Amino acid sequence: MLHHLTIGAAARLIAARKLSPVELVDAFLARIARLDRVLHSYITVTGEAARTAARTAESAVLERRDIGPLHGIPYALKDNYYTRGIRTTAGSRLLLDFVPDEDATLHRRLRDAGAILLGKLNTWEFGTGTGELTDDLPFPTASNPWNVSRFSGGSSTGAGTAVASGLAMAALGSDTGGSVRTPAAACGLIGFKPTYGRLSRAGIIPNSYSLDHPGLLTWTVEDAAILLSALAGMDPRDPTTVERAAPDHARIGAGVRQLRIGVIRRFHQQDVVADAQLATAIEDAIGVFRDQGAQLVDVELPIPLQDYRLCTRVIGSAEAFAAHEQDFLFRRHEMGKALRDKLMSGVFIRAADYLKAVRWRRELAVRTDAIVASCDAIICAGPLRLTPLLTDIAGIKDYVMGSAMCVFNATGHPALSQCIGFDDNGMPLSMQLVGRYFDEETVLRAAAAYEAATQWQLQRPKLDGME
Repeated sequence: MLHHLTIGAAARLIAARKLSPVELVDAFLARIARLDRVLHSYITVTGEAARTAARTAESAVLERRDIGPLHGIPYALKDNYYTRGIRTTAGSRLLLDFVPDEDATLHRRLRDAGAILLGKLNTWEFGTGTGELTDDLPFPTASNPWNVSRFSGGSSTGAGTAVASGLAMAALGSDTGGSVRTPAAACGLIGFKPTYGRLSRAGIIPNSYSLDHPGLLTWTVEDAAILLSALAGMDPRDPTTVERAAPDHARIGAGVRQLRIGVIRRFHQQDVVADAQLATAIEDAIGVFRDQGAQLVDVELPIPLQDYRLCTRVIGSAEAFAAHEQDFLFRRHEMGKALRDKLMSGVFIRAADYLKAVRWRRELAVRTDAIVASCDAIICAGPLRLTPLLTDIAGIKDYVMGSAMCVFNATGHPALSQCIGFDDNGMPLSMQLVGRYFDEETVLRAAAAYEAATQWQLQRPKLDGME
């Protein structure tokens, strides 16, 4: 089935002229039309533009022009990425009719690599929220394809749903406190937030200026590496970006023998007692790395998870208010409750408190980096609870706010979410793999080794009654 192909597999078929970009795009658009009325992953589908781009891509293949691994590959964007000529709503009434006149840098880079945009994906309003789901937003909540009655993660809700259900081959999202990695965890995907500054934020509507990280969701580690190679690099439009060499694909498959992999257990054993099924799955994953010859070491992080959470909450609320002050002052009646509550909290944060939090964040980053830099990679928990039902509002807030995702937004380290099995309800379980600054290559290398040894990524949701 074409919708279950990985990017790597599809790229090889397209290069060999065994798969038509037109056929591939048509298959995804037909699936979106059939399934998304229940899954609600898309806000806007760009079907005609996608078909036009697919015909252009096919011509290049038939003319035997040089093409790269993203040529003809269909992808989708969280609806906070600017897309020239295509509305960008950020999931908000405030932007229902907003059509940008420029593209986000990452969207342009994918398009220049030959990838084909299928549409814009569902999101919490401006990518913000505690996980509390309300009925006061203009678009319905995205559902989890493993079980449509369960939570799909946030805030890149549609991104997780679309990739996991075969409605896009990959998606780009944004991650302020886990908003790429959390949907990936809930939906059984690879969710990768590279180092702060590795990917451009230009043309992405801000949630928190200093915590926002662009990120990507894919089925496999290979696919994540392919995307990262096309996306990474300095951008004059984003002064936080830096120029660093892209990961070496050959080394990503080199295995983990002799790698020193640290294990942080305090997040799921001490700061929050994780669900027993998740704790067992993490220990099993550690055993997989040990069996492959990695040197496993326990590392003690002398900082409680709650410190990172409080620090990022102060910074995030203050920066969100700064970004959306005018709309809050004059149009807050059009906002949903979650965004309005966050901005209201930002109103009362003093400059002195914000600056204290910024200094505190720097201390947290330095102390955390001392641990991360002592290893080739780190294993730790992400979410600490099982994926809740959409009707379990308290459970959703606990799943989002009680996770260990925000740690690496505070520090800026590269962090990847990866499926490590399934719970008794058939829902994905996950871990985080974390690396040294700008060493995405080793994070991907560790993830690829785990993926090859377990092959959880071969499982796909069974959309009974919808297929």
